[in-house]
Amino acid sequence: MQISCPEARQMISQGAQLVDVRSPAEHAGGAVPGARNIPVQALGGHIGSLDPDRPVIVYCASGGRSAMASSMLKSAGFGNVRDLGGINNYFTCS
Repeated sequence: MQISCPEARQMISQGAQLVDVRSPAEHAGGAVPGARNIPVQALGGHIGSLDPDRPVIVYCASGGRSAMASSMLKSAGFGNVRDLGGINNYFTCS
């Protein structure tokens, strides 16, 4: 499910897990504060490090990888997964 920037910011302030599914190099070049970098290609091997009882927000560069990550997490039993899409969606609201 897509999420708006204001909604994402509110969920993050309430303890949602924020996952940057871009490459480590992209993440190093700038990320949403507090985001954990788990590239989408490695997500399957790191799903156990996320709490399925807490909301998860995923993002990438443009929305393709975050949609894939969202689907993977839902298939793994995560009930509250939100897709922010591209990183710029986070920085475009006030």
